[in-house]
Amino acid sequence: MKNKMILWTAGMISLVVVLMIIIVSLEPPKEGITRSQAFKAAALLTASRAECEAHQKAAGRSHFSAKEQGNWFVKYMDYLYDEDYLTEELTPANLTTAQGLLTYREASYLAARAGSSFKARVGANKHNQDSPYPEEDWWALYEAMAKELDPEGKITDVTAVLYGTPSNLEQAASWTAYTTEGDYGFEGLALDAYMDCEIRFLAREGEMIAMRELVSEDVTYPNVWLTDGSEGHFKVYLGTLSREFTVNGKMGKAEDLENNLVDLVLSRGRLVKIVLKKDRINGKVLSVTQDAIEIEGYGRLELAPNFNVYKLYGDFKTLSLKDILVGYNLQEFVAADGKLCAALVERQFDAKTIRVLLMNTGFKSLFHPSVELTVHGSAVLEYDVGEGKTESEELADGALLQIQPGDKRLANGRLEIRPAGDEGITINSIERAQGNPTYSGSLEIRQEADGLVLVNDLYLEDYLTKVVPSEMPSSYEKEALKAQAVCARTYAYRQIQGNAYSQFGAHVDDSTNYQVYNNKETDEKTTAAVKETYGKMLFYEDKAVEAFYFSTSCGHTTDGSVWGSEGAKLPYLQAVELRDRRKTQDLTDNAAFDAFIRNPDVPSYDSSFPMYRWETNVSSDLLSGKIGGVGTVQNLTVTKRGPGGIAQELLVEGSGGNTTIKTQGSIRSTLGDPGLSIAKKDGSVMEGSDLLPSAFISIEKRSSDDGTISFHIYGGGFGHGAGMSQNGAQGMAREGKDYREILDFFYKGTELREQ
Repeated sequence: MKNKMILWTAGMISLVVVLMIIIVSLEPPKEGITRSQAFKAAALLTASRAECEAHQKAAGRSHFSAKEQGNWFVKYMDYLYDEDYLTEELTPANLTTAQGLLTYREASYLAARAGSSFKARVGANKHNQDSPYPEEDWWALYEAMAKELDPEGKITDVTAVLYGTPSNLEQAASWTAYTTEGDYGFEGLALDAYMDCEIRFLAREGEMIAMRELVSEDVTYPNVWLTDGSEGHFKVYLGTLSREFTVNGKMGKAEDLENNLVDLVLSRGRLVKIVLKKDRINGKVLSVTQDAIEIEGYGRLELAPNFNVYKLYGDFKTLSLKDILVGYNLQEFVAADGKLCAALVERQFDAKTIRVLLMNTGFKSLFHPSVELTVHGSAVLEYDVGEGKTESEELADGALLQIQPGDKRLANGRLEIRPAGDEGITINSIERAQGNPTYSGSLEIRQEADGLVLVNDLYLEDYLTKVVPSEMPSSYEKEALKAQAVCARTYAYRQIQGNAYSQFGAHVDDSTNYQVYNNKETDEKTTAAVKETYGKMLFYEDKAVEAFYFSTSCGHTTDGSVWGSEGAKLPYLQAVELRDRRKTQDLTDNAAFDAFIRNPDVPSYDSSFPMYRWETNVSSDLLSGKIGGVGTVQNLTVTKRGPGGIAQELLVEGSGGNTTIKTQGSIRSTLGDPGLSIAKKDGSVMEGSDLLPSAFISIEKRSSDDGTISFHIYGGGFGHGAGMSQNGAQGMAREGKDYREILDFFYKGTELREQ
């Protein structure tokens, strides 16, 4: 009996074991992840795609054979090999390995490099080490490692609708996925099954790491432009690209749908509904913010969540909010449910007017605590009373107005004063070099949290008549003044398009931040210079140039690199010697530049002007107080010079360490101080300022008998040194050069055109 029980028990155990084997064998194995996908994700834990590419280029070699180096995953795996997250012994560098599944052993090795706690999490052992590591386990491990290796949160969790890849968009870039949250690289990922679906994915700096979840197959593309309908197909613009959708007759007539703003409703990739939006409004744009646009006659209107801007004239193009110019009526707006859904830009920009923010006395702030003004000639004061209605007041000649914050006329936005004639408006609460300035055009006053904001809306040519005398002495030669007028007009044109002050409904302010405006009275000679160059601007190819100018050269200008990497892309801004023949000296060597700048007799178009050469002395004590982390400043050395010899890097050596100051602006700020005495070429002396006059400098260390250290600076010129030297233009005009020759000298390869 006992033996039977033993046999029965043994039989039951065997049966259980057999059943467990059968169950395990029938259970589908957990899916693994390819090594290429896992290693791409691992590399992006600590570096971007661009950084991996740069690493690969800098290394100049690869762990893969030459025929395999064109594969997308090579840069990521090379990065991991070089950073010791992979070894060729464990993971050979070849295509077959990359396409195979990640093993427990490999996951364990990589995790150990990330941190000892991560290795234990993998759970590798002698039984499973060569088995595929489950994909979901990998992503759980990955998210844990990201918390440790990506403390700045560069890896993001993104939810968006996928609307395009190279498989359905001819104009798509290689390995680029187009989504409602922006464009992403997706190397190694299969996305076509998720087209027109809302998905959740991990990404780092524009590169998808992994598709993590299908969120919804029901999506809506709001506020898209539908056009070019034929044979049941319509072209639709999504983001910056176009797609075609099949539309059946039940959704509407082709003639009603074409060239309209619509919402497209899709389910499982099929278009099921079109919502047409036809309500249009238009008017001059008064201000633009991220969430609203103020339109004359309508007030401030909120933007719908998916507000779009479409250029309809010429070649169709999707624009951005910054392309809606304040002060102009270039577009129709499509509205629905009380919000703006889109702007349809219908005509080309033609710069006729400009809107200027008027700063307070001393150009210290955009905000005024109160405003006092006098109207010359009759005028109308108009203000918004809500619900699209306005009220107006007649103002007589000589009327004195005082506007305080809280004025009831400001309750619904801005008030506007429009003079009937050309007599203008004097603002008594602002002081300029000419006294209380008088402004032509209209004046708008708006209340902000920090005070009142004043905007002067006027004709561009009228604006220039008050810029030119403020920027260049009216006593200068007429051809120099005409060159200045063209530069000022071109600069203003670029600034109108720049829309920097769109939140206040302005293009520029009236300070040196842009162009000084109405600081000095108009002059017959400067006004004539503006009139004789009416509408003329400088263009390079088909774009208005960045017409930078400055006061005085040191005998040589610099190029666009003075403005950083973007400035370096301005081919018309070149370093040039200011002599009869347009050429460039190599002054990038310290010895060559020192000899040049310490010679006050180097011939130049600017050489007769006092700021052509100057000197000053800066104490070590002053610099030690301004430059942190170096202790007592013991030496200054220019270690890098740009074209024309301008200082671009300054090595500061101190008792407590060294530091390097980069860019001409930072160098001028570091060495500048209001307490400096600056001796000019003609022997006169001027006070210093927060900025050194220029960065065209040579530095000589001096030590007194008591051990006190100072630095004597030999300098030349006044200003940033790029573009037109105003005094150089005057020197050229004195020698008989006309304004066209002057402009061609300073802005190489440009064309003078009338707009």
